[in-house]
Amino acid sequence: MQHLSIFPILIPLLFGALMLLPPISRDINSQRVASIIGTLFLLISSAVLLYKINAEGVQLYALGGWQAPFGIALVADRVSSLLVLLTAFLAFCVMLYAVSGQDKGGAYFHPLFMFQIMGINGAFLTGDIFNLFVFFEVLLIASYALLIHAGGKQKTQAALHYVILNLVGSSLFLFGLGILYGTLGTLNMADMAVKVGQLQGETATLAKTGALLLLVVFGLKAAMLPMHFWLPKTYASASAPVAALFAIMTKVGIYSIFRVYTVIFGENAGELANIATPWLWPLALLTITIGTIGVFASPGIKTLSANLVIVSSGSLLACAAINSEAATSAALYYMIHSTLASAGLFLLADVMARQRGKAEDRFVRSRPFVQPRLLGFAFAIAAMALIGMPPLSGFVGKIMILQATQSTAQTMWVWPLILIGSLAALITFSRAGTTLFWRHNGTIATDAEPAKTTEIVSIALLLLASPILVLFGGYITEFTQQAAYYLHDIQSSAYDLLPGVAL
Repeated sequence: MQHLSIFPILIPLLFGALMLLPPISRDINSQRVASIIGTLFLLISSAVLLYKINAEGVQLYALGGWQAPFGIALVADRVSSLLVLLTAFLAFCVMLYAVSGQDKGGAYFHPLFMFQIMGINGAFLTGDIFNLFVFFEVLLIASYALLIHAGGKQKTQAALHYVILNLVGSSLFLFGLGILYGTLGTLNMADMAVKVGQLQGETATLAKTGALLLLVVFGLKAAMLPMHFWLPKTYASASAPVAALFAIMTKVGIYSIFRVYTVIFGENAGELANIATPWLWPLALLTITIGTIGVFASPGIKTLSANLVIVSSGSLLACAAINSEAATSAALYYMIHSTLASAGLFLLADVMARQRGKAEDRFVRSRPFVQPRLLGFAFAIAAMALIGMPPLSGFVGKIMILQATQSTAQTMWVWPLILIGSLAALITFSRAGTTLFWRHNGTIATDAEPAKTTEIVSIALLLLASPILVLFGGYITEFTQQAAYYLHDIQSSAYDLLPGVAL
């Protein structure tokens, strides 16, 4: 049990490496079995880790026995373990969908999938900002290949833009790390949080430059305006399992912003306290605005799903700008909801596109569905969840965000944009549902493919998470409140992780 913190990284690494070796590498069925077993093991170990952290508190795992701040440290706390469990559940559901045949489009889908999960979990668990960079690179390299899975001109073009932007982001990340290491002498997050308050004058100005460079990098990952333009085309062109898995990718950037600018550059950072807040406020609100415009202009379900991801990113960034325990708690709840609901809609869009012939997922008149009742019910659940209508989790998450506003000015900016975003989603989903289910030409397409059992189960699991988040809302919000308290408490999130250092 003492090694439980590294399991979410070790399990996908070992299974991914195993699937690169013969004879498994030559047999797609063996890879499918290995992937299902691997994601199931990951889900179980992540659930056990969350239970252990909730019962016993933070678990600091020092690789090789080298204690912080000198060694590589993994920090499993309520925030990171919650997001690791979210990733594991998403990975299991997406893999259930992929093994129905979506994984045949290109080579090495399964090992790449595992390596991306490894990178995502590593980014959530690391206690060292340099290793955050390392895990970013792991997940990005895997995502480059997964993005062009199944090939095609549109995928290649979107992947090229995605790769170039992220290569620039990686370079800026290294520049920022170099500046911060030069001024603080450490890249361990807890150690940085202790030392940053002592910086003054020119040294503090230099450290501020490094910190704002990191904000640019995290903003790129989180699709924060003006670095969001890559997301709609990238997500809409990706294969369904890849797009669904990518629903967690922006959350890695959001998590990094919360972790770095709450723990390191938060209230106790001296001259550098809350340096991100003046930048986050306008950019968060503009991100919601541009995402809302994109929702109105969406020509199909996949693009609509991608633009809703941008709206959710803006909402989460607004929580980071509010910078309170209530806002962080609301962000954690809303992060779970938006990740699973968006992933479910991406998978549902693929099933619907395969039954509409040449019209695919576009909002145009086409042939009727093979399974209209099943798809209609799933579409209604996904729409209600993402609009934020009661009694599903989107409504609870948005109410929590609205209640987290602390001043009249915050209320005047956040409330209208959140509510207008929901109205835009309601109008667009209504238009989409009317066109997709009621406006038909001819008979069912001859090449229409009914959804397979594993695909239905996968989508059902993702969409059922929304009412479950409401049914167990009391327990979940209590947990997110405890997680938020930990993140904002410098004693718990920094000093307790450094042996021999006292506040």
